[in-house]
Amino acid sequence: MVRPAAALAKISYACLMNPVQANKLLLSKWTAVFPQNKEKHFVVTKLIAPASPGAPADEVDLEAVHSGRVQRIAWRALRDDGQWRQGWV
Repeated sequence: MVRPAAALAKISYACLMNPVQANKLLLSKWTAVFPQNKEKHFVVTKLIAPASPGAPADEVDLEAVHSGRVQRIAWRALRDDGQWRQGWV
């Protein structure tokens, strides 16, 4: 089915983002769209607690499966479909 250009223009940007919730991120799997240093698959190993108690986590630790290298990123960055795919693709 081919959609007309007018219909495509009405699609919101939000539907192109990965559906991510901070409280369900621990041990979730992610694939980098543009792998670097042979690091393509990652696992969320830790939710970083915010400075104020009771607030939701802002950052997560991602561990590369290939090398074991850990990087800390804002969990909202995982919502960008241009950089990350949910699961191991």
